[in-house]
Amino acid sequence: MKPSLPYLQYQSVIGFLVLILTGGLGLESSAQEPATVPVFKDGEAQVVDGFKNSKDWIRHDLWVATDFDSDNDGATDRMHVSVTRQKQTETEGLKVPVVYITSPYFAGIGSTKPEFMWDPKHELGATPPTRNNPPAIKQKSLRPTISNSHTRSWVPRGYAVVHSCSPGTGLSQGCPTVGGDNESLAPKAVIDWLCGRGKGYTTPDGNEEVVANWCTGKVGMTGTSYNGTLPIAAATTGVEGLEAIIPIAPNTSYYHYYRANGLVRHPGGYMGEDVDVLYNFIHSGDPEMQDQCNGEVRDKLMANGQDRESGDYNEFWASRDYFNDLGPYKAATLMAHGLNDWNVMPNHTIRIHEALKKKGVPLQCFLHQGGHGGPPTMKLQNRWFTRYLHGIENDVEKDPKSWIVREGARRSEPTAYDAYPHPEASLVKLHLSNGGKTAGGLSMKSATTKQAPEKLIDDVGISGSALAKAPDSENRLIYTTPVFKQPVHLSGTSKLKIKLASSKPAANLSVWMVSLPWTDSRQINDNIITRGWADPQNHKSLTESSPLVPGEFYELSFDLEPDDQIIPKGQKIGLMIFSSDRDFTLWPKAGTELTVDLDGTSIEIPVVGGVEAFNKATGNERLNRL
Repeated sequence: MKPSLPYLQYQSVIGFLVLILTGGLGLESSAQEPATVPVFKDGEAQVVDGFKNSKDWIRHDLWVATDFDSDNDGATDRMHVSVTRQKQTETEGLKVPVVYITSPYFAGIGSTKPEFMWDPKHELGATPPTRNNPPAIKQKSLRPTISNSHTRSWVPRGYAVVHSCSPGTGLSQGCPTVGGDNESLAPKAVIDWLCGRGKGYTTPDGNEEVVANWCTGKVGMTGTSYNGTLPIAAATTGVEGLEAIIPIAPNTSYYHYYRANGLVRHPGGYMGEDVDVLYNFIHSGDPEMQDQCNGEVRDKLMANGQDRESGDYNEFWASRDYFNDLGPYKAATLMAHGLNDWNVMPNHTIRIHEALKKKGVPLQCFLHQGGHGGPPTMKLQNRWFTRYLHGIENDVEKDPKSWIVREGARRSEPTAYDAYPHPEASLVKLHLSNGGKTAGGLSMKSATTKQAPEKLIDDVGISGSALAKAPDSENRLIYTTPVFKQPVHLSGTSKLKIKLASSKPAANLSVWMVSLPWTDSRQINDNIITRGWADPQNHKSLTESSPLVPGEFYELSFDLEPDDQIIPKGQKIGLMIFSSDRDFTLWPKAGTELTVDLDGTSIEIPVVGGVEAFNKATGNERLNRL
């Protein structure tokens, strides 16, 4: 869609000369053109005096019709929407693009008390203990304003800001499904309305229409966590008019959020959470439809599909994995994630980033060393939306594709790279040598003679950090590189291959890659480089698991979480293998023994500069490449 006349005038030579001469203040215009229009400088939308007084903003709400009936009440669901726009869209006929945020959280959230979570204390593969459901969320009416988030950032810069509540939340109709199709189709319906294709109404059940005649037909979306998931959900529909999105720490697969390579695993900080718990957490919709939604979605669909016994990837989880729906996706995407986010882990962004890269979608990523959340700099966001929503040719396509906040740097000062992973990174394969009870070796050189297997004993009562710090432990195996003589830059995804046996038919497998010596620093990235978890019962497939034969060795391979980190001189990398991770896995009784075949186990780590750089750092510059 072509930019409207007010925006094109700023792309003309005369328009730029006038802008310079007037300092960006009110321009004279013909009766057909608004007097107050967006202003751009250095490829970014600027705050306009005529837009910045919030008392002048027009606020109104409405209900947008969808084409689905997720609560099965015989009528298609309508989504509650609120609009904040400049007065000039009413008084001067100004048309503006939209920054759109949708969420299940705007109308209140449920209880997170432990009694409403799943109890992790049970044996693997066993039927979990019964879980109690919390009291229903008291419905809140937030008319006419659903949320004020983002308005102060974008309305003064020439965008309208639109918010909507997800299905089954707030005053939006329907049922929450936590990743179901209605959560993709709901924002699509709002975008269709903004672009003149859909219907909006003044009430949830009336016929008085509301038209978005102030919208240019260009929409961008953003948000963090669940609110960052939904822009990706909308983009998978291929809806026309969704030009650009900025998802921050998005959950792109509920399987990857609640499971790990076949293992039942909880997101960091939310022990016992599962998809049905999240359903309870967001279900703030119509009290009269609570029982209907609970019975059909939570107590039937989710109860039958989530499978807390095997942890296998099934049809239920596949339908909640946006990676499977990227065919129609075309929105320009600026993704952001914390590399030490142990809630929504970095893989959620990187797996989509890699797929979009292959599709040729306009793409950038912003990665930082912190935890959950953390948006790109305002400059990056502004350039992105200016280009794709206002249509200003600011050469954002030529900007670096990757922005990494380096260790110790301010979030506002990322380092630019040509791509993620770093273009000069390549996998370096490291082998294990015996001594894991204290500290075995981890090097490029494989053993010349057969090594004896090494054993650990599971004990979920011991934390992973305590195991990593222990100089000697029977509850973990750890293997370390030599101390680095110069920094080692890791960029990408480490890949583990392991051969092991269990003393029981089922066992947790947890793997941490750590920087040693361990410190008591509060910096989130000082000790843990990356982590991974897997169920040895799924050694053949994520969709099928079978009990282990005690004492029999099995081979499995899986990725650890993506990273971009510089390990400083004087540190060394440790590979720690243990069983139950009390912050993430189920809590079986202590005593399961895991035996690791060292010769059948290795890890490939992504080193910038590859083998040569790793050899220099470890003092083995003459070592032949293996």
